[in-house]
Amino acid sequence: MKSKEEIAVESFRSGLNCAQSVVASYADEMNFDRNLALSISCGFGGGMGRLQETCGAATGAFMILGVHTCKKYSDYKERKEVTYAAIQEFSEKFRAIQGTLNCRELIKVDLKTEEGHRILKEKNLTETVCEKCILDAIRITEEMLNS
Repeated sequence: MKSKEEIAVESFRSGLNCAQSVVASYADEMNFDRNLALSISCGFGGGMGRLQETCGAATGAFMILGVHTCKKYSDYKERKEVTYAAIQEFSEKFRAIQGTLNCRELIKVDLKTEEGHRILKEKNLTETVCEKCILDAIRITEEMLNS
């Protein structure tokens, strides 16, 4: 059986974005419809719609933390508060490793330009930066879900 990290990297290399790759790795464990989850997370890659804001791997993890919290708590206010706290905790841990949650700061190229895409490919940033963010997001999420 493949690990979540393996599933996520394979998903990313097959063409899913960073958010989808994190979400896809939890579909079986969280018992949710993988296709629906991939549809929901589709716009979150590239720092949310290639705006290069919050890293897609992080937003994918936020979604997983939300699903986890909603399965644990029935009260909607409690779900919201616990989820917000989990996202804040995740963000602190991710920043401690990566230095930022901001996609543009992480990959240091503009994904809305041809030159940015050229540099992304030349420097293999999807593997050296994006895949590391995906793996870090899963490791942090696993630590939080299992604590």
